[in-house]
Amino acid sequence: MAELFTWINMRFLLQGLGMTLVISAIAIVCSIVLGTVISIMRTSNNRVLSAIATVYIEIFKNTPLLLWIMFTFFVAQLPPLGAAVLAFTLFTSASVAEIVRGGLASVPFGQYEAAKSQGFSIVQTYVLIILPQALRNMIPALLSQFVTTIKDTSFLWGAMAVQELMGRGMILMNSYNSTEQIFAIFGIMAVLYFIVCFTLSQIVRAYQRKLKRERTS
Repeated sequence: MAELFTWINMRFLLQGLGMTLVISAIAIVCSIVLGTVISIMRTSNNRVLSAIATVYIEIFKNTPLLLWIMFTFFVAQLPPLGAAVLAFTLFTSASVAEIVRGGLASVPFGQYEAAKSQGFSIVQTYVLIILPQALRNMIPALLSQFVTTIKDTSFLWGAMAVQELMGRGMILMNSYNSTEQIFAIFGIMAVLYFIVCFTLSQIVRAYQRKLKRERTS
């Protein structure tokens, strides 16, 4: 087992973890932007925009992520990293749109009326007034979605051989033959996933407790 726990192997897995976090972070940021636009479209008074947003959300919430990973890689024929980010962005945006919709609903309607009375455009109203207020209520759900995205990146190795954490773990397993070593590699990957996801989950819980204290004070 000593030959398994070397700095070279640990660095190899940590580089995979870094790839996992990079893909997840880019996908979440892009999903927040796209999801916000979709959410605003869905809550707008324009029936066409609302219908388009509703169809988008229903399609991606009722189809598996792996399908879109395969689509962006084999059908759209994008490079692996580009396909991974695009697939996660398209898929995650549907969930983020629902999160944003809940955040927007938490802002009193009077804020919209006040902005309109001051001559703000729709874009200015959302960017300067509504979204900053809604964001604080959305942060826990967005962080939880980030955790989900990190775990779902494990699909990428099997679908398009992206060397994220799971992919590098599988590569490392091929270098060892004993059952103990293979299980040890699984254990190391599980610990790395747990550390990252548990840390984010604790941040979510701490933030939720802070919001609860602010509301009751």
